Amino acid sequence: METVRTRPGAGRQGGSGRRLTRRQAVGALVAEAGGSPLRRTMGVGQLTLLSVGATLGTGIFVVLGQAVPQAGPAIVVSFVLAGVTALFSALSYAELAGMIPGSGSSYSYAYATMGELIAWVCGWCLILEYGVSVAAVAVGWGQYVNELLRLTVGVTLPDALSAPPGAGGTLNVPAALIVVLAMAVLLRGAKESAVANTVMVTVKIAALVMFCAVAFTAFRAGNFQPLFPLGTAGMSAGAASLFFSYIGFDAASTAGEEARNPQRDLPRAIILSLVLVTALYVLVAVAALGAMPWRQFAGTEATLSEVLVRSVGGGNLWPVLLSVGAVVATTSVVLTVQYGQIRILFAMSRDGLVPPLFSKVHPTTGVPRANTVIVSAFIAVLAALVPLGSLADATSIGTLFAFMLVNLAVVLLRHRNPDAPRSFRVPFSPVTPVLGMGFCVYMLFSLGADTWIAFAAWMAAGLAVYGLYGIRHSKLDHGAGPQEGA
Repeated sequence: METVRTRPGAGRQGGSGRRLTRRQAVGALVAEAGGSPLRRTMGVGQLTLLSVGATLGTGIFVVLGQAVPQAGPAIVVSFVLAGVTALFSALSYAELAGMIPGSGSSYSYAYATMGELIAWVCGWCLILEYGVSVAAVAVGWGQYVNELLRLTVGVTLPDALSAPPGAGGTLNVPAALIVVLAMAVLLRGAKESAVANTVMVTVKIAALVMFCAVAFTAFRAGNFQPLFPLGTAGMSAGAASLFFSYIGFDAASTAGEEARNPQRDLPRAIILSLVLVTALYVLVAVAALGAMPWRQFAGTEATLSEVLVRSVGGGNLWPVLLSVGAVVATTSVVLTVQYGQIRILFAMSRDGLVPPLFSKVHPTTGVPRANTVIVSAFIAVLAALVPLGSLADATSIGTLFAFMLVNLAVVLLRHRNPDAPRSFRVPFSPVTPVLGMGFCVYMLFSLGADTWIAFAAWMAAGLAVYGLYGIRHSKLDHGAGPQEGA
């Protein structure tokens, strides 16, 4: 498809419909990423751990209590099925991240394939996925800190200082504190943030490996008989619940402009992180189910520490160690997801869809400083004051919508730009990305009505922002960049 450079104001001439469907040229996105002011300091190892840090969070420490009663011992198979479901989208992310190695992730991929309006919708979904989920995880961090205090010194923070107004408190200080601490690390630079994340990911992987080693001392093979007590329907229901434990593997795609060799390393990091996380989840599930009969999970939170207390004993030792691991795990998630949110807004700002302040980079640290402070302040206030409720649940719908668009983008770019350089190609395309879209649609329609209502309200607000600001300030509306014909 022919690429043309628009004249100043040319984006307005095709009418509002053309303005909504104008696309950025793939070559222009690649060139823009190549000249980025962000510093390229990350190798494949740090990129992989960035995605692991965003994915391997609080979920595995509590998810078994919710999912095991649905599937029984077949929860092990459910983890594999959920991982395979995520893999379809991960393969599409890998192809596009190698092809368009920018900071915008699926927002940029949508801009190159489906036009500006869909790109905005995707970016708005990512703000929901990243920004609101950071606040939710920060609230979880505060709860784990309170539990650790109870186990070690026998005291907890009063509700007035550890819960938001709608949940019986006044101000959730720990939730706001962890966001501010993450901001302090992020302001130091991408390299320093990656080093901190590497340490934390190592600690939380070690905590899960420790759990498995201890739980296997009480392993009973009979706990897996029968494997499918609730049938394959129960196994599928468990997989649907567990899918959201895999959200975050796309975090590496937001680091495209800070990777030393993005075309080579981004696809590797995305797929490696998903394989590593899936292996850990399956190992933990096998150890937990082997140590405690599946029926005992019903009616309890069945955290990993509770599994060890019931099956192994040892007093407070294991709960303390696993609580430390959970605190570190949530810290890593806050850091990496906050990082991703900042980079996505950086890309949207560079395209003119949000104010230019978000794309100004500090000359000494190579960090979008104002962006980092503004985003962190917003998340800290949200975590401290707002009971997230159905809005937090809506992070799942935003994620699935973005995943669906990424799979569609692979199909469209294969058709429009078949000869464009690709460092990784999705095998069996278009079947694989179409299956990825199908799984996302299935998951979307398994969500509740409240989630859809919250999502609709969020999207209405986003379209208002785009109509009032984005469409008028887009760089394509002012001839500031190459644009592909509709």
